[in-house]
Amino acid sequence: MTKNMKIGSKNFVIGERTYIMGILNVTPDSFSDGGQHNKLKDAFGHAQKMIEEGADIIDVGGESTRPNYTMISEEEEIARVVPVIEAIRKRFDIPISIDTYKSKVARAACQAGADLVNDIWGLKYDPDMAAAVKEMDVPVCIMHNRKEIDYQNFMEDFLADMKESITIAKNAGIAEDKIMIDPGIGFAKTLSMNLSLVNHLEILKQFGYPVLLGTSRKSMIGNTLKVPVDQRLEGTIATSVIGVMKGCHFVRVHDVLENQRAIRMTEAILSAE
Repeated sequence: MTKNMKIGSKNFVIGERTYIMGILNVTPDSFSDGGQHNKLKDAFGHAQKMIEEGADIIDVGGESTRPNYTMISEEEEIARVVPVIEAIRKRFDIPISIDTYKSKVARAACQAGADLVNDIWGLKYDPDMAAAVKEMDVPVCIMHNRKEIDYQNFMEDFLADMKESITIAKNAGIAEDKIMIDPGIGFAKTLSMNLSLVNHLEILKQFGYPVLLGTSRKSMIGNTLKVPVDQRLEGTIATSVIGVMKGCHFVRVHDVLENQRAIRMTEAILSAE
């Protein structure tokens, strides 16, 4: 396992604690907070709030990736994210992640001050993405995804898919200490697959990379608890706690303060003699 991961100006000691990536959607149609932060002033204010609540990274996304989302042009996505990234970078020294699977957007975002590329297609959508990450010399989060829910053996196929993405990164020359992986909860998986994967997150340790868990307000929680998007905080916290217990190094969440408190409490218990 990589002992240290430098993201922007910050050195993340892997295994020391679970770090929090705060979600900043600057979209009009995101599944849980669409339209709330798509104006620059609102986006900056929300970023500031998450930093004050304990976020270690701010993850900026300009295109909703909810089920049945509408794809937008690279130009529109760039126009949404670049001013927000510039505003955060000007005021704060916090690492910034760009949530995109398009190399042109990733390049523009990193030029504006982003420090990490968070690719929901695991470098498989845009054939230029891996090379772009290498050229920009930034870390990348590789998420599991596929076009169809079509598995012969879910866990075996999931691990094989994950290995393919890691191989793309390594073949492009991306350094070992610049790779983190994300199991892709809610993407190309049934409810039972999502629950099973969260229950067996430790299987990701075999790859030797830091693991990011993103379950915040997702359908797995809504379908399990039969609650709408705005009532999924407790379910999200439960998954964050399990993530810590299973050895995840980062969690990506909307509600920073509540998850941060739950994570710190879990860590205190786990580290007690």
